[in-house]
Parts: sequence; structure tokens; C-alpha cells
Amino acid sequence: MSNYLAVDLGAESGRVMLGRLSAGQLSLEEMRRFPNQPVELPSGLYWDAFRLFHEIAEGLTIAGREQHCQARGIGVDTWGVDFGLLAPDGGLIDCPRHYRDPRTNGVPEILFDTVSRWDVFQRTGIQIMSINSLYQLYALRLANSVGLREAGRLLFMPDLFNYWLTGIQRNEVTIASTSQLYDPRARRFATDMLDRLDIPSRIVGELIEPGQELGLLLPRLAESTGLGGVPVYAVGTHDTASAVAAVPAQGEDWCYISSGTWSLMGVEIARPVIDERSYNLNFTNEAGVAGRTRLLKNIAGLWLLQECRRAWAAQGERFGYEELVRMAEDAGPARTIIDPDAFLQPGDMPARIAEWCKAHSLEPPPNRGQLCRSILESLAHRYREVLEGLESLIGRPIHTIHIVGGGSRNALLNQLVANATQRKVIAGPVEATAAGNLLVQAIGAGEVANLDCAREIVRHSFEITEYQPK
Repeated sequence: MSNYLAVDLGAESGRVMLGRLSAGQLSLEEMRRFPNQPVELPSGLYWDAFRLFHEIAEGLTIAGREQHCQARGIGVDTWGVDFGLLAPDGGLIDCPRHYRDPRTNGVPEILFDTVSRWDVFQRTGIQIMSINSLYQLYALRLANSVGLREAGRLLFMPDLFNYWLTGIQRNEVTIASTSQLYDPRARRFATDMLDRLDIPSRIVGELIEPGQELGLLLPRLAESTGLGGVPVYAVGTHDTASAVAAVPAQGEDWCYISSGTWSLMGVEIARPVIDERSYNLNFTNEAGVAGRTRLLKNIAGLWLLQECRRAWAAQGERFGYEELVRMAEDAGPARTIIDPDAFLQPGDMPARIAEWCKAHSLEPPPNRGQLCRSILESLAHRYREVLEGLESLIGRPIHTIHIVGGGSRNALLNQLVANATQRKVIAGPVEATAAGNLLVQAIGAGEVANLDCAREIVRHSFEITEYQPK
């Protein structure tokens, strides 16, 4: 039996997971879970980066000191686009900003005066979204940021935590590909575009592929955690890349939805699709594991339900997610379909949805059950639109939708997706991101031969549920 440790930082919580690989099966055990909430300061919305690293070290210590784990590897993943800037001496210049910080509102349109929207897309193949790293950096340039002027290196958030674990600064490919700073055809940074925008291209560093060993755990951490000199691997450090690596798929007639705070819906292909059709449909091309490309669309996801839950909790009424889904099921078919992507910013989500409905001459959901049902049916309708776009771009039909991640537990949503798309839905595994993280480490360590073998292990290890369209 071999042990690997996955650090997975999600939108609501982070955790350190122990994966045990034996006889072609993977089992998971949570070592430590901790909240992952941004910190709002007068100057903006930030990652709580130092506390998170402390929590990561605590989770590793539980594995090493309490579980006496002899680990073969450690891997870190989290969401895309956010980054830290390092001074030439390796110190963090400023606490990393959170992508929901409003500083990038309107920035893409200003940037397009220098490099056109089409030029940005054809160079990077990435869906135009104001949260992308490119617009975060351009916002710093517009503000004449001292941090940007003095920075020696940019590390995306999993790169930053890997640096703090190993002392080695690298940019992993899958997380770099989310930034709109990266050329997916050449698999390198688009430094010439950065130069045109007067963003110092010196800050982007050496790229490393998923599955490569980054370095050993720093001696002080090796001793304090009890893990010793464990290799730290560059996994699919973008959490969606790790999740897609654990999709239990066979053949080619499938797409995936990594379902959580965001819904990432796409296909796995050999080469990027960067043309006028993908530009007009606003699709994105991100790097995947084993040199593959993930052609996908970012959709707002269960964020809307999470924000409704938070708003109701602020009013003194606390609901679990299972209770919200039950309310949606009891409410019957939705009376109103909304655009999930119109609600990316935090705030009073029930009130914002009601205002949006009125502005679009639609009936606002009359109660909480109907509101929850509207959110879920609207997501299913959006998935159908994206599915049609995917089929038109790849030129072949998609017969199966794999839903992985936390949202795969939502049986009502899974059935609504099957109904709306008239496709078979296969839900699971729930812990796809952690499983993909761990299995990419195992590929890097030479224990698992390749990605297809990793997916076979997933099929033999986790509960999977099938939904037929009605």
C-alpha cells in the first residue's frame, strides 16, 4: 500500500486528504478540514494566505505525527487565476487578492484599447472574464502598483503554497493556463503580449507539467510534520484539472461538469480550439493532465445557492444544503428561468435575483423553495446551451455527461440535467479533485502508468450513480 497526501483548497473550505493506493483501488481519509474564506479589508478582498499555510502544515502534521504516515508524495490544488507577487528575495510583496475583488470591474474594456479582445483571445484561447489574472495584473498597472513594479516573480496560488513547502518557484501548466497570460498552442507564457501591455514579463517563470516532482519538503517542515523528506509533486494544480483527471470515463463521446461553487463544463481534446466560433461562444482552452486540452465554459454554479444560504443565515435562518434541495424538490417545476452568470458578485442573492427578474419582466420566485428550484433548473438549462456549443465546436455528438465534485451529490440537479439535455448523466465521484490530485502524484511516482489507468482505478474505487433522461 502507498500513501499520498492531497491539499485541496476549495471555495468554502480547505482540507488535507490522505489517499491510500492498494491493489488497484484508492481510498480517501480526511486528515484536517478548515475554513477558506476571503478577508475583506479597506483596500480590497484578500486570500487569508498565511493562515491557510498554517492549516496545511497542521494537516500534514496530523498525517505524519498522529497517523505515522509514510507518504510517497504531496500535491496542492486550488482554483485558478489568483496569484501572489514575490520580491526578488522571495518574500511576498502583498497579500494575494481574491478574484471576487471588484478592482477588475471594467478593466477588460480598458485593456482592449491596447490589445483588442480578439487578439487577446486568439493568443490565449481563454474565455473573457474580468476575474482572469491578465485583468488583475492590468488593474495593478493602471493603479501604478509599487508591488507590480518591484515584483521579481508571479506565483499562482498553488505555486505559492508549493514554494512555501519546498523553497522552489515554478509555475505549473494547468494553473497557468487559467490566467489569460499563457499560449495554449505553444504551451508557454505569451510574454510578447505582456510587453505590449507594459506588464513586466520577467515575473512569469519556468513552467512545470503535472506529474513532475517539484522538490522535497523543506527540512524544517520535514521535521515538524514528521513526514521526512517527502517529494512534492506538481499535480493538476488547477482544481478542475485534477477533477477532470478523475472523471471515470471511457471512450470519447462524453463531457464533464465539475460541479461546485462554479460549474466547469467541457470536453477533453488533443489540441486547443481557437477560432472565430469558439471566440463568439466565449469558450476557454485550458491545459489538462497528460498534455491534453480542456475545452470548457465557466458557469456560475452552486454559488447562487450558497449565497442564498448565507443571506438567509444572516437573517437568523440556517438551512443545510440537503434542506434547500428538499425545498426545491417540494416546490415543483420552476416558474422562472434566470441567467446564472448574471450573479458573479457576492451580495444579498435572493434580493438580487428578484431585482433581475423584475428588470427582465419575469415573475420573481415567490418563496424560498421556488427560488432554490429556479436556481437548479436554470443551471440545467445553461448546461444544455453549453452542451450544444461544445458539440458544434468538436463536430461530434456527446452522449454522456459526467458530473463530478460536491455538486454530484445533488440528485435533483443531476436528474434535471438529464431531463434538460436528454443525455445520460453519470454522477461521481464526489471527491474527484482530491482523487485526481493523488492519482497524478502516483503517475509521477511511477506507480500508475498513465491517465487511462488512473481513471480505471477511479471506476473501481468510488460510488457512481446513473441518471436517465425523463
